[in-house]
Amino acid sequence: MRYRLYNCTLYTGAEVLTQHSLLVMADGRLGGVVPDAQGPTDIPAVDGRGLQLAPGLLDLQVYGANGRLFSVQPDLAALETLTAHAFRHGTTGVLATMPTNAWPLMREALEIGRAHRHLPGLLGIHLEGPYLNPTKKGAHQVEFIKAPTVAEANELLALADDVLRMMTLAPELTPPAVAARLREAGVVLSAGHSNATYAQAMAGFDGGFSAATHLFNAMSALQGREPGLVGAAYDAATASASIIADGVHCDFASVRISHKIMRERLFLITDAVTESAQGAYRFRRQANHFVDVQGTLAGSALTLPQAVRNCVQHAGIPLPEALRMASLYPARVLGLDGQLGRLAAGYAADFWLFDNELNAQATARAGELVWHA
Repeated sequence: MRYRLYNCTLYTGAEVLTQHSLLVMADGRLGGVVPDAQGPTDIPAVDGRGLQLAPGLLDLQVYGANGRLFSVQPDLAALETLTAHAFRHGTTGVLATMPTNAWPLMREALEIGRAHRHLPGLLGIHLEGPYLNPTKKGAHQVEFIKAPTVAEANELLALADDVLRMMTLAPELTPPAVAARLREAGVVLSAGHSNATYAQAMAGFDGGFSAATHLFNAMSALQGREPGLVGAAYDAATASASIIADGVHCDFASVRISHKIMRERLFLITDAVTESAQGAYRFRRQANHFVDVQGTLAGSALTLPQAVRNCVQHAGIPLPEALRMASLYPARVLGLDGQLGRLAAGYAADFWLFDNELNAQATARAGELVWHA
């Protein structure tokens, strides 16, 4: 359906506009943004009711929602629950994430992702492991952590086809040949659950790694005599880093400082899990986060609008920039910034409408309403 959306404040990813209309084309893409006075009159006009409108949010690390954990039940129902929850919170694209697990389950996650790669809202699969440093395992199950080989990388790629979009690995334990093979297949390599020295991390960024996973968490810290992975992420000009802006995984001052250093290289994730009482990963909610059976911090209870709000209210980041941290910048990490993350001609008509408190009121994907309050 072709239509014009008016009477809303537009956060285009480049500027903030009022008295402008968003043109949605019949092919599910955007026709552009035009002043209201220049908007076409021969197509339906939809009233934005004075709300705010921004590109759909993108979550590159989320494990489950509403009692269904993808790492326990990697099936279509888990993916549908995950994407439906995302739509409810203005998020139009997710990477369903499988942490370190039994090898058959990791294979199954890729097979399910490949079989349902066209599920609306699913951008692909993020494997967080199993090639991690056991000394920085966090809540990952140590018995499933292993050393990477080219043979296993080829096995994963054969199973995944092109649905494996991102992997978290420890760069100090990843042979260059493995990194090269994964990058050749288009997989984004993210350094995480790592005890890398600064030199090892910089070698990883020079050798194919382009991101760091949940900055500060389960990684070597920035210290005066050893800058570690955190220092390398700051220092590597082409490296991005995800961050969990919930005030639990890291202090909001750390979010603010990191943004001052990294700017457009810092992007938001939720790292969200859900209640689980079966399988290798059993989680319970504790206030505004989740812990495993040992009481180890295991994931957040965030939504991306909450993360954006936290950046604005607690880290002093302006709203337009905080929105980019959850849309344009993650799109750039995946190489999709020519398709997602902006309100501009030719981009996907993926957007959300929200009130002044960043509560989602409606979410559209490919121009079609997928959720409304």
